[in-house]
Amino acid sequence: MRLVEVRLGERSYPIRIGAGLLAEAEKHLPALARPRAVIVTNPTVGALYLERLEAAFAKRDIRVDTITIPDGEGHKTLETLFQIHTGLLEAKAERSTTLIALGGGVVGDLAGFAAATYQRGMPFIQVPTTVLSQVDSSVGGKTGINHPLGKNMIGAFYQPQAVIIDTDTLATLPDRELRAGLAEVIKYGIIRDLPFFEWLEANVERLLARDADSLAYAIERSCRNKAEVVEADERESGERMLLNFGHTFGHAIETGLGYGTWLHGEAVAAGMVLASRLSRGLGLIDAAACERLTALIERAGLPIAAPNLGVARYRELIARDKKSAGGPGRFILLRGLGAAFSTTQYESNALDRVLAGDSSP
Repeated sequence: MRLVEVRLGERSYPIRIGAGLLAEAEKHLPALARPRAVIVTNPTVGALYLERLEAAFAKRDIRVDTITIPDGEGHKTLETLFQIHTGLLEAKAERSTTLIALGGGVVGDLAGFAAATYQRGMPFIQVPTTVLSQVDSSVGGKTGINHPLGKNMIGAFYQPQAVIIDTDTLATLPDRELRAGLAEVIKYGIIRDLPFFEWLEANVERLLARDADSLAYAIERSCRNKAEVVEADERESGERMLLNFGHTFGHAIETGLGYGTWLHGEAVAAGMVLASRLSRGLGLIDAAACERLTALIERAGLPIAAPNLGVARYRELIARDKKSAGGPGRFILLRGLGAAFSTTQYESNALDRVLAGDSSP
């Protein structure tokens, strides 16, 4: 088992990574306030892994109830959040009851927001089952829901008590979702970890082939990168903004096309290419860096061409992005591979050229 610690004082927690952890989850749980838990999952993941997790809890005589919510980004809504609240009330859950998120990023974001708001806060554990949730959304305490006008605009910072990553769950992950998760893995190399980017260039086909050792290493390296950033900037007032590389464009793609049309990782992949082209257009990186980034994303089976929403529509969606804070759009750009920075200072014409599909410097 691999162990990564997120060090946040009294809110610190472990990330445990390994094969077969679900079957022995009782060994990896933090001390529970009471022997009572509620699992939030969806029908797809529940059919595969719920019984295994329930059996592990039974070994510690932990009473478990289950709330099953609809699957997919299109259900990351206030209505589904209310469904979880209703389920908690019907189960007579208390403030000391532990909420468990068993699933991908949608389940984790919704369950985490429910945990933050039910009786003003209840203990929360993440059990992510997709690459994207294992390397990104389960770590760092961001929870929330989407709004028709913008992605992740309503939520809370609420740290879990533990993250339990069973890499065996990736065996049942559809190929498209595996590829989408790799977008967030590649992101860490691009923004702050050049040696990891180079490792990914040499090993991306191993990841696509689901080589167990390669996946475990990539998950651990990604979690360590995210943990370091979260420890330095938990509330996203500075360095943590770098984790949004490609996301300003990506969120615009998701919102503009309709949630669920493109997977989050697919939209981020295309968004990272746009961000690199904007960096190139501003003279911050050379063509070789832009080409290496694009080539790796393409080798991972991810889109490198953004949909044509039109410059005006992209501008409208970017202006609504929560990182813009009512001002000009904020972008994470590159001074080189492994060297990202946050800025609102850029040439408007350069942005328009990128949004129009012009890849020339």
